[in-house]
Amino acid sequence: MRLKTEQLDAALKQGLQPLYLISGDEPLQVGEAADAIRAAARMADYTVREVISIDHGNEWPQLAMEADSLSIFAEKKLIDLRLPSGKPGAEGSKALIRYCQHLPADTILLITCAKLDSASQKAQWFQAIDNVGTVVQVWPLQGQELLNWLQRRAERKGMRIDHDAAKILASRIEGNLLAAAQEIEKLYILHGTGSISKTTVEDAVADSARFDVFKLTDALLAGKFNRTVKILNGLSAEGIAAPVVLWALSREIRSLFNVKTDLKQGANTESVFKKHQIWDKRKQLMQDALRRLNLTQIHALLVLCAKADREIKGQSQGDAWETLFEICLASCRPDFAKQRFRV
Repeated sequence: MRLKTEQLDAALKQGLQPLYLISGDEPLQVGEAADAIRAAARMADYTVREVISIDHGNEWPQLAMEADSLSIFAEKKLIDLRLPSGKPGAEGSKALIRYCQHLPADTILLITCAKLDSASQKAQWFQAIDNVGTVVQVWPLQGQELLNWLQRRAERKGMRIDHDAAKILASRIEGNLLAAAQEIEKLYILHGTGSISKTTVEDAVADSARFDVFKLTDALLAGKFNRTVKILNGLSAEGIAAPVVLWALSREIRSLFNVKTDLKQGANTESVFKKHQIWDKRKQLMQDALRRLNLTQIHALLVLCAKADREIKGQSQGDAWETLFEICLASCRPDFAKQRFRV
């Protein structure tokens, strides 16, 4: 069964499925959809939660181990499997197909992963999941869908944002829903419940997140370390949330990984850029980064992104901003970072 994110809450009220797959490159929607499933599972007494993060590809045996084991303290379990690359590989594909063929009792498997391309959606592992579970594919919101999302988000805080105000807000955040959620929270703190006008949004919403985060990724791709660190420190000082910065960095690094992988397999550069929507003005930046970083180094950057994500969510100890700095250093000066952090 396939659902849109806005259909998920209603589906969860009708009952839980044994398996959920949430994929997409929009972190707020992916995170909130996963949170909704975890909350519904807790309400249904799935009190044990085991997290498996597929960072290196050798963690797949853990899935079978968790599926075969039951806690002596609880009967129901949620397996929370993170697949940042969205590519399980041969071993992962076999593990997922085997899991779908022998669904364990009293267990829910929740998989979150990056956006899946059309080839991945035709793969046997994806088809196996689609046959027995629920697939939620998260797409970037644009146009009227984005305006509707902003208005629903404001309504959840007891605010009513008019159409013109929503359009201004949409133009400022340029599809960055994490930034949008922050701006709505700020509007709520400043003005409380009630109506939000176009003027109110113009006065309250800064556009620093839009510009600075993208300047950060441009500097990172270009390998300009000093400028990258200056922007990163500026974002931190201005109170920009770490998830917003991580969203921008991880999106760029996943794109690098996918482009590098396709090029390594012999694909034409222009075709690969077109496939991954690398437009003309960003081609040179992408080329600079591809020349500087090999596939192993880019994969290591994705692992650092996963580490920052866990630190932001309080799932592991450490300072997320320090890890974001490590990501910038390892991107701009991979040889130096290897000596310092063993990346």
